[in-house]
Amino acid sequence: MKEFDYELPEGAIAQKPAEPRDSAKLLVDYGNGQPFEHMAVANLPALIAEGDVVVVNETSVIPARLQLRKATGGGVEVLLLEPKEEGWSALVKPGRRVKSGMELRSERDADLQVIVGEEITEDGQRKVVVVHGGEIISNPGDAQRLSKAGETPLPPYITSKGHSPGRYQTVYARTPGSVAAPTAGLHLTEGLLQEIRGKGARIEKIDLVVGIDTFRPVTVDDPADHVMHSESYKVDESTWEVCQSAQRVVAIGTTTVRALESAARGALSGRTDLFLRRGSTFEIVDALMTNFHMPRSTLLMMIEAFIGQRWKDLYREAVENDYRFLSFGDAMFLHKTQS
Repeated sequence: MKEFDYELPEGAIAQKPAEPRDSAKLLVDYGNGQPFEHMAVANLPALIAEGDVVVVNETSVIPARLQLRKATGGGVEVLLLEPKEEGWSALVKPGRRVKSGMELRSERDADLQVIVGEEITEDGQRKVVVVHGGEIISNPGDAQRLSKAGETPLPPYITSKGHSPGRYQTVYARTPGSVAAPTAGLHLTEGLLQEIRGKGARIEKIDLVVGIDTFRPVTVDDPADHVMHSESYKVDESTWEVCQSAQRVVAIGTTTVRALESAARGALSGRTDLFLRRGSTFEIVDALMTNFHMPRSTLLMMIEAFIGQRWKDLYREAVENDYRFLSFGDAMFLHKTQS
């Protein structure tokens, strides 16, 4: 796993998003021995051609982090992950002090109560039942009812405050359910999308619910031994047909890649545990815009599968030129390595 390490200076981790959105830097890799090009996301339409299909993930982040209290007054944080049989799987901290059956309340919203159940996974996830105004909330579409008590679950490496929760949503976010944003899409604006359409390209949308495992590094020595988390996804048949006839398919974000490549391997919807790494083929995606990822992450392995060992030079170039990394950071535009 050392080969997927790189030196990430603490100061390179972006704590706030670029303003305006499309002012973020964009490092372009053309492949085939060509030099990198330094651009801004605002210049993205220059990389798009007539006949291209640009695909985005329209999932939205729910207010999944709940700061609650026990009847004795002790504080407990509950992070909702995904629906599970009229409840949710969740991370509960400090979990060892919360017994099964315990009821938690919110100081911000008197209508909210959370009942904590047993552990349901080996990594300590618990089943919880969320009740608001006497009704069980188990559909992500109803999660906005938790907005008074809940918070946007920003990644743990973002410690600064002061930015709007809406800044951790894409401008096209529509389908609630994720606990992490499809971060490459955070750079896009409505104006930029219109410019792309003006080039004769199409904008198509998929859904992939982004889970908490997106933050977790691979800890095993051999990536083949890594247990990949599964996520729910959906690619409309009309979107799939358009992609089949596209000049190029340009994916905005690794979550979009995962949904499209999962569709290429079978069903257009369901759950996917697809792990794209060295030796994987990309059957539908030709180009990718994505942020800079954590060392030792499955997303970094996907990048290596897409462009090969050039990722090391690309990341070195980014560090040397003061690019900002991770969720609120800058982006890169990658052209798939041709075999």
